[in-house]
Amino acid sequence: MNDSSWGAPPQAGHAGHTGQAGYWGAAAERGSVQGAAPAGPAYDAPEAHQTRPMPIVPDGPAVPRYGDDQDDDRGAARLSGPLFREQPQHARPYDTPQARPYEAAPQNPEPMPDVPQPAPQPQKKSAGRDLGAAIGVGVGLGVVIVASLFVVKAVFVGVVAVAVVVGLWELTKRLEERKGIKAPLVPLALGGAAMVVAGYVRGAEGAWVSMALTALAVLVWRMTEPPEGYLKDVTAGVFAAFYVPFLATFVAMMLTAEDGAFRVLTFLLLTVVSDTGAYAVGWRFGKHKLAPRISPGKTREGLLGAVSFAMVAGALCMHFLIDDGTWWQGLLLGLAVAASATLGDLGESMIKRDLGIKDMGTLLPGHGGIMDRLDSLLPTAPVVWLLLVLFVGSG
Repeated sequence: MNDSSWGAPPQAGHAGHTGQAGYWGAAAERGSVQGAAPAGPAYDAPEAHQTRPMPIVPDGPAVPRYGDDQDDDRGAARLSGPLFREQPQHARPYDTPQARPYEAAPQNPEPMPDVPQPAPQPQKKSAGRDLGAAIGVGVGLGVVIVASLFVVKAVFVGVVAVAVVVGLWELTKRLEERKGIKAPLVPLALGGAAMVVAGYVRGAEGAWVSMALTALAVLVWRMTEPPEGYLKDVTAGVFAAFYVPFLATFVAMMLTAEDGAFRVLTFLLLTVVSDTGAYAVGWRFGKHKLAPRISPGKTREGLLGAVSFAMVAGALCMHFLIDDGTWWQGLLLGLAVAASATLGDLGESMIKRDLGIKDMGTLLPGHGGIMDRLDSLLPTAPVVWLLLVLFVGSG
């Protein structure tokens, strides 16, 4: 910026005073005339081609105290000083942390005392179900089964047929709800009940013939509906016929022997003992998962418990309940039952995982549905039937 921007240039006669007069010297006298250019050496150099830089203003005085000459302008005086200058040693009335809100907080504040936290309470293992209801329902079913088994064999066959029909209803209903698969229930229920009766009356031959006829009935029944989804519906229907009623016919075939009631009782006892041993040992000592992606609750320790319990029970049952049976045969039988029951339980868990459900039904409090109790019984039935035939004959 040049001098002309501030008014008329100064007279030449005053050039000799440029740079000689003090900052508030003779030039200041000219500044008192009304209309004159601003006073000061920065405006007294007519021959200067550039504006003289402003002099460096030294640091201002410390913040004034009350009672100084500038006390009438205390607010302006406080703001004119340097903001971050080290404060004097003597405290002032306004020199408090509240009056200096912009000062930095201390870098190392005193740590807060640690507040003692309550110790976490140890969590108790939970069985995951209503244990009281489960035991009550299990005992009630056992009484009905044993009573029908030793009073009238035909009544027991009827109990098995009813369980098969209810299991088929649960399975087909869940398939339709979760996957949209409509396996025809009517031919499955009729064919399943007939299959159990045929196995008791005609043995293995009657069971196979009934299975074939049931599968054919499923194929024909489904033809009455639109063809969309036909293949998956009939496939699920044939699978359900084999999985539930056909495997259950081996229980009816055991009953045809002279000691058939004790054979069936041995089958039921070994399966229940295997499940109980797996549950008790796994719940108490289980740490290593057996099949975490299929059934996270099952452990290797539980499997060892199932094998141990079932082998001991098998030796006792073969010695006291089965004609011509020996204890070592019972050990092998118990081992086979523990393996088949575990595989059957895992297979049912795989189905429920695929369907995205926990239980197949809610008919039995503490247990779930009928299929949740048949999961280990169904695949174990043909294993026990076959080993008993090999050990002591079909009798």
